[in-house]
Amino acid sequence: MGDFPEALRKTIKYGADRSAVLAALTTTPARLLGIDDLVGTLADGKLASFFVTDKDYFTEKATVYQHWVQGLPYASKPLDVVELADGYNVRIGQGSFTMKISGDPGSQKMKVRDANGDTTFVDAKYSTTDGLLSLSFQPKGEPGFYRLNGYPDEDGWVGYGRNPEGREVEFTASPFDDDAADDDTKDEEDDKPVEYAGRLTYPNIGLGLEPRMQQAGAYLITGATVWTNEAEGILENADLLIVDGKIAGVGPNLSNDGATVIDGSGMHVTSGVIDEHSHIALTSVNEGSQVSSAEVRMEDVVDANDENIYRQLAGGVTVSQLLHGSANPIGGQSAIIKLRWGQTADKMLFEGADGFIKFALGENVKQSNWGDLYRIRYPQTRMGVEQIFESYFSRAEEYGRAMQSGNGRRDLDLEAVLEILNEERFISCHSYQQGEINMLMQVAERHDFRVNTFTHILEGYKVADKMAEHGAAGSTFSDWWAYKYEVNEAIPYNGAIMHENGVLTAFNSDDAEMARRLNQEAAKAVLFGGVSEEDAWKFVTLNPAKMLHLDDRVGSLKVGKDADVVVWNDHPMSIYARAERTFVDGVELFNRERDAEMQEAMRDERNALIQKSLDAKEAGAPTQKPKGKQRRLLHCNSLDHAETAHAH
Repeated sequence: MGDFPEALRKTIKYGADRSAVLAALTTTPARLLGIDDLVGTLADGKLASFFVTDKDYFTEKATVYQHWVQGLPYASKPLDVVELADGYNVRIGQGSFTMKISGDPGSQKMKVRDANGDTTFVDAKYSTTDGLLSLSFQPKGEPGFYRLNGYPDEDGWVGYGRNPEGREVEFTASPFDDDAADDDTKDEEDDKPVEYAGRLTYPNIGLGLEPRMQQAGAYLITGATVWTNEAEGILENADLLIVDGKIAGVGPNLSNDGATVIDGSGMHVTSGVIDEHSHIALTSVNEGSQVSSAEVRMEDVVDANDENIYRQLAGGVTVSQLLHGSANPIGGQSAIIKLRWGQTADKMLFEGADGFIKFALGENVKQSNWGDLYRIRYPQTRMGVEQIFESYFSRAEEYGRAMQSGNGRRDLDLEAVLEILNEERFISCHSYQQGEINMLMQVAERHDFRVNTFTHILEGYKVADKMAEHGAAGSTFSDWWAYKYEVNEAIPYNGAIMHENGVLTAFNSDDAEMARRLNQEAAKAVLFGGVSEEDAWKFVTLNPAKMLHLDDRVGSLKVGKDADVVVWNDHPMSIYARAERTFVDGVELFNRERDAEMQEAMRDERNALIQKSLDAKEAGAPTQKPKGKQRRLLHCNSLDHAETAHAH
């Protein structure tokens, strides 16, 4: 708390508005707490809660004298304290002295020396009572003390007292302001706003955007190859119109007088890429201390400052499902976000999206290869995993009946599981092997619901017919395999085989780096299995939108849908394709030409900041070690307390 006023002054010095800082301390918290009718401002009828200072609270050396709480004063320092000048020329009888004052009002210290003799200062004791000054000091080499009493006269003091020999003397003290002038100059320098070495961006990190870059507008993309993902298919030499964050037109010869025209010649335009399984933009991914953590919510740990959001916009991604990890059979509730770079975490959440939850099967949940420290928590076998599901769904059914009868006690864990049974929340299940996939579908059918999605499923090709009959979707890796035992039988044809058997199929990343190239992952469905280009492209756009129940808003280019749009310089599944522009809700959050300018500006900014740091160090400013840890790229099995992650 002692550093708080200094931090506030520093904030203002670096450009914050005084009134905004004061509001952040008073009116804003009062409004957030719902008590702004009682406190926050000085107004008739409000509680008498305030504090008293000798000057502007945000000024250097401002002193707080009193705090009032609901009409009761609590004194920090007496209000009648006398503020002495920084120095005085003192005449005592025939002698001349120099007096120096240091410290803040109410706790100032006084030193005195003979102006014409020894240059050594000695401490003086003083007090101010009822506006009068009493002081005493013993000059160096004298056997006794000067004892003086005075009253104010203009800017100084006059009075009487006795010298060390006991004789009565007159004294006067006239302030001198040489040092004060220096201090005033220093205060003026301290209060002078600092010239910025960098830019204010949102978020305020290297790849952050300036506010002007985050404004929605009207855009007309002309003469491009447009991948609609609708019945119209791929349109050659077509236009796309964006107005008010929505797609306002798709087809040839569109016009809009107020729109910014983008020449799409030689370009391909698609809807934004959707990643069904991601762990970017999270500060934590696993709560694995118990078999079910259905009560935890990934939306509570969304990190809007993760630079991977921007990097994935550069790869055409516009929507991601942020899933809990796979440390336990029943994980946490997912967060579906739009990659609205520069917005706060709550503004990134996809409005109106259905609730999803992470389930997990396989080696992770039974803690295979985790070491001897992980042989305590149940389950330790695949059979145990099945019994966890059976137990929790049965308990959730009982919980629902109890709550309906009015005899239940709220349980957030079972409440989330009950939402699955009531088709109010949907499962995205970490899965690999056919036996476990069959098992979970059978558990679901016994409890009369359907598994929504088996995510990064790698043996889906073995049970694709059963998945189609059950109604489960399959989101898979395009060609990952052999990185641990339970994926040894994965094949690159998995996606194509599930698709041919009528399973809603997608490719997901589960990896911050892969997500930047999901367009190329889609191409592997064409290479392995001969999936048509249009259908393969849907593996990373329309199909994941359907899995997430968002296809009425995103996943294709259709009038009325959200303007999540990517402009590619080449065929979108080509290894040479680059996202040149990425729009989210009609806001151009990535522009490759602008990115090159930003990269150059960041280099200049970095050099300027380094130089300022060196100048500050040269001037005597304290140095400190960097705080915090470098950002980790999270995966299904990342644990907060572990330095290394296990295999997927």
